[in-house]
Order: sequence, then structure tokens, then C-alpha cells
Amino acid sequence: MPGDNLTRIEAQERKALVSVTSYEIALDLTTGPESFGTTTRVNFSAQEGASTFIDAITSAVHSITLNGASLDPAAVSDGVRIQLDGLAVENVLEIVADGAYTNTGEGLHRFVDPVDQEVYLYSQFEVPDSRRVFAVFEQPDLKATFQFTVTAPARWAVVSNSPTPEPTVTGASATWDFPPTGILSSYVTAIVAGPYVSVHDELTSSDGRVIPLGIFARKSLSQYLDSDYIFEKTRQGFEFYEKHFNYPYPFEKYDQLFVPEFNAGAMENAGAITFTETYIFRSKVTDAIKERRVVTILHELAHMWFGDLVTMKWWNDLWLNESFAEWASTLATAEATEWTEAWTTFQAMEKSWAYKQDQLPSTHPVVATINDLEDVQVNFDGITYAKGGSVIKQLVAWVGLPEFMLGVSNYFAKHAFGNTELSDLMVELEKTSGRDLGNWTKLWLETAGVNTLRPAIETTADGTITSFAVLQEAAVDYPTIRPHRLAIGFYNLHDGKLVRDHKVEIDVDGERTEVTALIGQGRPDLVLVNDEDLAYAKIRLDEQSLAMAMEHLADISDPLARSIVWGAAWDATRDAESSASDYVHLVLGNIGSETESTTIRTTLSQLITVARFYVAPARRVDTITAVGDGLWKLAIDAPAASDSQFQFVKFFANIASTDEHVARLTGLLDGSAPLEGLEIDTDLRWEILEGLVLTGAADGAAIDAALANDNTSNGQQAAARARAAIPTAEGKRKAFDSLVASDTLPNAIVRMVTMGYQHVNDPASLEPLIQPYFAALGDIWENRSYKIAEYIVMGLYPAPLASTELVDATKAWLNANPDVPALRRMVIENLAGVERALQAQQRDLD
Repeated sequence: MPGDNLTRIEAQERKALVSVTSYEIALDLTTGPESFGTTTRVNFSAQEGASTFIDAITSAVHSITLNGASLDPAAVSDGVRIQLDGLAVENVLEIVADGAYTNTGEGLHRFVDPVDQEVYLYSQFEVPDSRRVFAVFEQPDLKATFQFTVTAPARWAVVSNSPTPEPTVTGASATWDFPPTGILSSYVTAIVAGPYVSVHDELTSSDGRVIPLGIFARKSLSQYLDSDYIFEKTRQGFEFYEKHFNYPYPFEKYDQLFVPEFNAGAMENAGAITFTETYIFRSKVTDAIKERRVVTILHELAHMWFGDLVTMKWWNDLWLNESFAEWASTLATAEATEWTEAWTTFQAMEKSWAYKQDQLPSTHPVVATINDLEDVQVNFDGITYAKGGSVIKQLVAWVGLPEFMLGVSNYFAKHAFGNTELSDLMVELEKTSGRDLGNWTKLWLETAGVNTLRPAIETTADGTITSFAVLQEAAVDYPTIRPHRLAIGFYNLHDGKLVRDHKVEIDVDGERTEVTALIGQGRPDLVLVNDEDLAYAKIRLDEQSLAMAMEHLADISDPLARSIVWGAAWDATRDAESSASDYVHLVLGNIGSETESTTIRTTLSQLITVARFYVAPARRVDTITAVGDGLWKLAIDAPAASDSQFQFVKFFANIASTDEHVARLTGLLDGSAPLEGLEIDTDLRWEILEGLVLTGAADGAAIDAALANDNTSNGQQAAARARAAIPTAEGKRKAFDSLVASDTLPNAIVRMVTMGYQHVNDPASLEPLIQPYFAALGDIWENRSYKIAEYIVMGLYPAPLASTELVDATKAWLNANPDVPALRRMVIENLAGVERALQAQQRDLD
């Protein structure tokens, strides 16, 4: 029988045969630590006499009854699918089985809290994992209602998509009979169970309904839960979306559940959002993380309309969910909360991610070709999220926000609780905007690649502009030239600040666009193409503007404009147009006065990448030392207790390399040489310790001692990362074997081991692991769950080596393994990163 990788053709064929009415699902969560009981009753119609299959990943199937007739599980079930033959027009199917808990963050995840040994469960079903918990026609366009009945320990909380009923208690157990949901795709259903602590409130929807609100966290973290703030952001999001979407919240309640060992930031289960519990702050976090949590809260809330109310027919239109949620949550954050510079954050982080992804060999159109489930698994990427959100911002600039929102409102009203594809949305936007979006759709959503925009300026001797044009370039492999709606800003120095004196907004199309409105203007100190960041394109500065920006980047008064210039400098470095060493000097010379937390965080992350990967190898040691020295000086000079001081210390710990750096970190850790205003709390203590491990100044015994003082889930993850950072060949091999030779570690630990494994100043310790890495790939892909395989394939690739030997070994593996597309995509992306690093290193020598 076919395996678990459902193809689009199979889904289309099944959709033509089957229409599902309802599911009744009974789960018994009291049967032990390995498995749970699952009974599914499905009501569906079909073409009479047809044959199809239902998805059910099970550890055992006890009985199958179709329209009153028993089927032999051994004959029709392979543990992944159940074959259904001779269907009637109306069918009732009942399956009694056992499902297996996971520790991978897929299906029904089971976690034991090391603090109090309490058990916590949560489901994660996107893309294809509701079938791990109940039998289901696992594709987004076979929507139905879902009625869950859950038996669990009586002292637990149990949450699903419908409002939680009063349980029926029988001794130590209880049963919760949830009312049926509205019509949903299976991947946004949810079950969360355990002794979660909860806080409750309510709000009134725009249609007058009272919507109950809940926030949940496990007991050992509940003391850190800032529920009042989360409720406030939730209310602001509700008001913003209901007003602008002109469609009331479509479900009965709204619970937000912070769960352990979560693979993503959050998941948009209808009315039962699950979030990574790293968003519960037990220690100080940067303002960037605080803002990111707000954006995530509003991102998931936007999904209640984009994705849950109206869902894509197939995963090629995943962007209809994610791109819109990215754009809408940034807009809501900027306009409805105190984080008014959210578009600066978007430019600094999301667009950087998008440009990087769009220059990989694996880039794809926003509307991607998705042949099967493995294809979609690797498409939760910077194109689907960040480029898509950027393109939506460009579309809004082109058609107008009021017209766009009206089209979206009409789209919701027309397709509520249904499934759509690209054309359904574009039809509504064409009606409200009056624009023909066919060509725009083809150029922006159906082609891949990022364009580069440059100004071409001619002036008289006294600086009067006689010609101004915007030049547009495209990559050789993706030659599409696109239309852009963008602004051009003129900035001049006034009292030490670069301030915008003039702006024009234009449509750019073709390889050269003349801007006649700027002829006769005096040439400014700095010309900024794509001012206000309306367009999705890399930009370059003209020579005079570049010189001004390099000298006065910190003096640009507008934080969004600064972020655009930061991004332009980074792109030029990644593209080997500018030297890596120049980028290091630029950052160390200007980041100290940056005010936006995410800009600091993103830029410092890029600085670390440049120091370790992009500078010429002969300069690497000196550059890493200089970066460490520079970050420490920045930390000393920063205001006490400021976000910037905090970030400079964190990144200093990350790249510490010398005896002097060790002394600084030791002084912070033992309190002998503190920094004014800097509290060394639990999580920062772990980061400093990892810095000492990186330099060889701390060992496994020090990690064990730290874990004894923080034997929590967070502490165990930090310890795993620190151990994997031990800078010896033996230490790296031990980290490698812990993931490759064993499959017992949970997803959160696997991820932390890969992060520590990659954390090197001297990559030589990874050289012996090139061949073992490639030798392990086949087995990893064949026998691990998708998410664990992804962590290992991406995280154990010895990218820090950035050597021709690694390139050759990677190409040899690719040549020998032509038939595993999703795995090949990951390896190709790894290779592309190394090849780019080698190009940057060569440029740094010039």
C-alpha cells in the first residue's frame, strides 16, 4: 500500500469521491505513558461503489466497521492508511485503535515536567498529523465538524476547539464531552490536556457575543505568566481585526495555551492557540523578543479568519494563510499596540529572512508547486511567510488599504467555512480596487527571485540633478522584472542628523524607470531608494550616498530608514559586492546608538555570521577577537540596564575567544566584576556559561553543576546546548552521536544539541564529521519523524567549515542521491550557504 506521503493527485482523486459530514472522536488518555485509546466515527458520503482510503497512523487497530460490516484490520490497514472499498452513497465508519504519544512535537506530544513529574499533553496537527491521533481524511479541503470526547485524569484541564464542558467524574478519571465544532479542516483541531494552570477573562465581539478568553501554562511556569498583558494585546487584536475585516470573530471562545517543547512559535488551532512556552519569560528578555511575542499573538489571531474560517484547498496556497497573517499581524502591531515601529522590525527581520531564502537554489514562487506532503513540510519558509507578507504589503501600497480591506471582507463573507485558491481572493480585490491583477499575480506570486534596485544619478557641477533613474536587475536564473510601488527619499545632514527633506512616491517598472519629478532638485547627502520599505527588493546605494551612510548611519533619524540602510549593507556583503571586514567596521562603529531592539538583534546576528564565515580565513581569529572586544566596549558604554547593554553582553558571550574575554565573563558570572544595571539571571547565566565552554574555560562538570541549580526543562535544554558547544573533536562527536546513534531525545533537546554543535569559533573540530554526516542522512530521513529529521539534517551539517572539501563532499552526496526531493532541498540549501561564504571570503581578500 502507499506510504504516508500523500500526493496532491491522491488528494484530488479522494476529494472527487468523498464529502465528509462529521467526526465523533473518543480519546482515552489514561491507558499509560506510551499509547492512548482512540475511537473514530466518521459520517461521509461517496460515489456508490467507490474505493478510497482514510488516514490513520496507529500502533494497533482493534476493529474497523463500515456501514455495519466488520473489516479485517490485518487486511485493510498498514498502520498508516485504511483501505475502504465498496462505499455507499452515505457511509458510517468506526475505527477503534491505539495511537502512540510522541516526543517530537508532532501528533500528540507527551512531556514530563522534571520539576514536579507532572504530565502535559498537546496536539500539533499541521501539516499531516491529526492522523496520528484519530482516523481522518487528512487534507484541508475535506472539512467537517469534530466532536471530541476525552477521558483523562480528573484533576487535569482538557481543552479543545469547542468550549470546555463540565466533566463527568468517575473515581480518579473524568470524561469531557465537547460539543461539535463548526466546519473545520482537521489540521486546525486540537487537544491539550494536563494539570495546566489557567486564567480567564472575556470580551464582547462586534456582533454582541461574549467571547470567553483563557490563558494556560504548566504549573511550574505559571508564576511567570503575565496574563493581563496578553489579554490586553488579545483585545486590541480583536478590535482591530473585526473592524478592518468587517467580519466578527468566527468561533465561540479563544484560548491561548503555552506548551512545552513546541517546534514553532505558535499554531492557529481554531479557538485553541498553542504557543511555545519560551514566550513565558522566566528571565529578562530583549525588547525584540517582547515585540515578537505580540506579533505572534496577533499573527495567530489573524489566522482565525485567514486559514481557519477560510482555508486553502491544497497546500500550494499555504501563502493564503501565512503571508496574510504575517502582513496583518505587523499592521495590527503597528497600529493597535504600543509597538509602533513594527514595520521597522518587519524590515529588519522578516525581509532579511525573505531575501536570504529567495536567493537559495531552492527558492520558489509564493504560490508554490506542492506535489505531496513532503513538499509542503519544507515550504514553511521565508518565501511563504516573509516574502509573501512583503508582497502583500506591496499589493496594499498599489491598490490602497481601504480597497484591499473591503476586498478581504467580501472574501470572508463569500467563502466562510469553505476552501479557496488564489483566484478567489484576487477576484474580490479586483472588484474593490478596479485594477486588473492578472499580470501582477503572475509576476509577484507565480515567479521566484528577488530584484535589485539601484539609483542612477547625473548632476551639474553645483549638484543639481539633471537625470534620475531607478535601475532594476534580476538574477540570471530568475530573470523576471517586476513592477514596484516605492518611495525615494532625499536625506541631508542637519545638526548632526540625517533627516529626510524630500520624498516622491512612484511606480517602477522595467529595467530603467526615469524619475523626472526629481530633475532640478539639489542632490542630497543620501538618496534612499525604497524609502518607507513599500517594495520587496534589495537596494543598493549610489557611491556618494554609500559613503555618507557608512560615516553617518547612526545619525539617520528615522529608524525604518536606518533599518533599510543596515539591510542594504548586509545584502551587499552577502552578495560579495562589499567586503566582510568593512561590514564588521560598519557595525561596530554604528550599532551603539541604534534604538530599535530587533534591528540590534538582527544586525548583531549578522555580524557574528560575518566574523565566523565571511571574512577571509586568515583574518578570522583576529576578526573574532575584534568583535568580542568591540561588543564588550559597547556593553560598557551602553546605558545601565538598557536593552542594548543586555544584547551586547549576550552577543559578547556568544563570540568570546580570548583570555581577556574569559576574565570578563567569569567576573560577570561570579559577581566579582559586574556591569552596572545588568542582572545575571538564570537564562543569562546559562549563556555566559556557554561562552566559557566555547573558550575551553568551562567543562562538563561546570555544566552539571549549573544543571543541578536549574533542573528544569529550560535548564536541561540549556545544558544540552552547552555540552554540544564543547570545542573539541571528541565533544562534537559525542553531540553528533547523541542524535544519530539514538532516537530517544525529545525535539527540544535535539534542537538545542544542533545549536551547540554549530557554535564554534574554530571549526576544525567538525572536520572529522563530514563523512559520518553524509553516511547518516539516508537512515535519518527514512526512520525519523519529519521535524526531527529536519533538525538533524540542517543542524549537523558542518557548515562552519565553509571549505571546498565540504562543497565537494556535499555535491558527491547529491549526485549519488537524486530521488529524495525534500531531503535534497535541505542539503542543497546547506551547500548554498557554504558556497556563498566562500565567495564572501574571496571578496574579503580583494
